[in-house]
Amino acid sequence: MTLSPLDDYPVHQAPEVMRHVTTSDRNFYDRYYFNVHPCSDEMMMLIGVGQYPNLGVTDAFAVIRRGPLHKVVRASRELGNDRMDTTVGPFRVEVIEGLKRLRVVLDETGHGLSFDLTWDGAIPATLEPPHYLRWQERVVFDSRRLAQTGRWTGSITVEGETVDVTPDHWWGSRDRSWGIRPVGEPEPPGIQMKNAGTFYWLYAPMQFEDHSILCILQEDEKGRRLLEEATRVWPDGREPEYLGRPEYRPEYAEGTRDVLAATLRFAPPAGEPFEIRATPILPVHLMVGTGYGLEPDWKHGMYQGPDLKVQGVTYDTREPDDAARMWGMVDAVGRYEYLDGAAPGDAATGHGLFEYWALGPHPSFPANG
Repeated sequence: MTLSPLDDYPVHQAPEVMRHVTTSDRNFYDRYYFNVHPCSDEMMMLIGVGQYPNLGVTDAFAVIRRGPLHKVVRASRELGNDRMDTTVGPFRVEVIEGLKRLRVVLDETGHGLSFDLTWDGAIPATLEPPHYLRWQERVVFDSRRLAQTGRWTGSITVEGETVDVTPDHWWGSRDRSWGIRPVGEPEPPGIQMKNAGTFYWLYAPMQFEDHSILCILQEDEKGRRLLEEATRVWPDGREPEYLGRPEYRPEYAEGTRDVLAATLRFAPPAGEPFEIRATPILPVHLMVGTGYGLEPDWKHGMYQGPDLKVQGVTYDTREPDDAARMWGMVDAVGRYEYLDGAAPGDAATGHGLFEYWALGPHPSFPANG
């Protein structure tokens, strides 16, 4: 058992040193996620930094979609004793003011992408409901997450071109999540293979000039809700407004599960129902190159050896082989529009993350769809 600097703070939650979590589940993780966009289809970047205490690994990625290019820089190292060290080679996250202001950096690596960005929360960080899912006999999700919309300041350099990032139109959202979910190398599936492969999901943190809406839902193969939340959050810290059960009606491109647009309906118990039109305007395939599971040699929490490893991967979606790789969870820049004058203020159009995946059977699809 080894001490770390965190043990000098009065923050212990269990009779363990702080570098050890209270579960021995290999899949425990602790992660930062950020997205960055100019409220348009010009560019979108996603950033993740994760620690996997029971696997002894920390890793990070940044993926940027600009025009047809899908560019990834990723890094991995042994976690070591100090969980307050959020550097992973060229990546680092600095908490300037907890729950309000952070700095996220990727130093130059020779892979054509670097940045130095400061995040300022536009609303109070908001705790989402627990995400708990037992599949067959195994708990596969048992996690908590905070969400926040905000604005960015700094610069991004792509292929030698530096883009100034200013908070007037560079928006985004972030989350901090921790707990249990599948990570790392695959385990023997056992009974988990039975009816495996269903994930019907929407995550839509949207930002307007004077407020934000945080919406999340997950359903199983029968359309039953496993997770849901919808709240309207104000910058001034007033009590978030509960918006009732969110309803999600996506419109798919013919013959695919690619969302062209969607209607989100909210029914706050103390107010009038209203609808928001969501349009994904720039898709980014979150799982391609970043470690979420598609590449057998690079997965979150996967041990890459005793030395720091840094890699770069670039795909051109104009190339058929590269375009065919674009599969799985989509994190898109979303344009959000209140319908029928339902906006609570003057700003009826906003932008944010539109994250969706529809994998496996679901009542909204034909039996063979």
